[in-house]
Amino acid sequence: MDGTFNENDLSHVVEADRAHIWHHLLQHKPLETNDPKIIVEGKGMRVWDQNGKEHLDAVSGGVWTVNVGYGRESICKAVHDQLMKLCYFANTAGSIPGSIFAEKLIDKMPGMSRVYYTNSGSEANEKAFKMVRQIAHKRYGGKKTKILYRDRDYHGSTLATMSAGGQDERTAQYGPFAPDFIRVPHCMEYRKHELGMEDLSGEAFGKAAADAIEEVILREGPETVGALCLEPVTAGGGVIEAPAGYWERVQEICKKYDILLHIDEVVCGVGRTGTWFGYQQYGIKPDFVTMAKGVASGYAAIAVMVTTEEVFDMFKDDMSDPMSYFRDISTFGGCTAGPAAAIENMRIIEDENLLQNCTDMGNRMFDNLQALMEKHKVIGDVRGKGLFLGAELVSDRATKEPMDEKKVQAVVADCMAQGVIIGATNRSIPSRNNTLCFSPALIATADDIDQITDAVDGALGRVFG
Repeated sequence: MDGTFNENDLSHVVEADRAHIWHHLLQHKPLETNDPKIIVEGKGMRVWDQNGKEHLDAVSGGVWTVNVGYGRESICKAVHDQLMKLCYFANTAGSIPGSIFAEKLIDKMPGMSRVYYTNSGSEANEKAFKMVRQIAHKRYGGKKTKILYRDRDYHGSTLATMSAGGQDERTAQYGPFAPDFIRVPHCMEYRKHELGMEDLSGEAFGKAAADAIEEVILREGPETVGALCLEPVTAGGGVIEAPAGYWERVQEICKKYDILLHIDEVVCGVGRTGTWFGYQQYGIKPDFVTMAKGVASGYAAIAVMVTTEEVFDMFKDDMSDPMSYFRDISTFGGCTAGPAAAIENMRIIEDENLLQNCTDMGNRMFDNLQALMEKHKVIGDVRGKGLFLGAELVSDRATKEPMDEKKVQAVVADCMAQGVIIGATNRSIPSRNNTLCFSPALIATADDIDQITDAVDGALGRVFG
């Protein structure tokens, strides 16, 4: 895995891709005259395309997934050995890797106790939504069915999770959506003027942004609201970390109105922010935690919904009622490859001290981006946590007018030409797809971080002069 290939002519692969593959998040018209990019192999932080060009991957597989890097032989062996023993059995029964990983996972999540296996983040979130709805009928006479979600947050691509989608371009043209999903305001201090809170800052703004959630609850009626679903750090909506004071107030509000708190860790989970889970940065005690991408670093498809014993007990309280338990199944939640890969993935993170490396390299990257902000006036804000960072580009720092997204994409394209893959918010917020996104693997070195930010420096200079 060094960028050299046994088969040099991949033209038939390119043509097969062009003729038959429907790519994700991609307008295909240009592929009628241009070759699709095919990633052939990867090692560590780097991948090679069909032309043998090497790229430093600063987005962990494009969507924040390959946390421990490419080419991990020990994970591949763990998956192989497990598949030879037992590849699958529906999760109506248990499995050895499923039980072992659940135990190891819960050990990292004080206060949580139960693991429900699924195959994607969207599905994991939908399971939590269904539990909230069933609890509403079991405990509250069908009243507490409303699920609050936050502007700019993203929870998946199924119709139910899009009903909780705070990114209007992602949900456009896919409605009508499920009822009783209610939006609350975002908590982005850089754009606090959009909330009418321009006079507040820091902890005062954080508390006020959380108070805005309470205002929605009171408007809707607390007796109708069952859950609040939030990302610990908003991902595709602009890489947004809530300011001080926000999470403490959110927790108070949920307790005050008997509202279940659902933290969506699909992106932040398993090390991305420098702790095992993003919510652990803020002292939150959630009722549901969902995760997917980094759970097995992309070596197998796996997602999980984790909850408390208190929630779990609600679904086993009346054996005489055949409708009282959680009547749900995830077909590929019974695959054993996922937990087998996840066990080894977790071992690597622990043995290689990758949580600390994430913190250290995240600090280095943040400082590098701050230095670029001093040099390039088009950078209006730098934010994030650990190795999950964003740089928002603006055409005017004073007005915070978002940069034209074609120019933002030109920066991404320039970095790609340099052999560095970065990301940008894409079809998320109307007129707000202007944030460069960075999520290199947790194994990143100082040289890797500097190469990424050097590429951005050069790209900004060429695109904006």
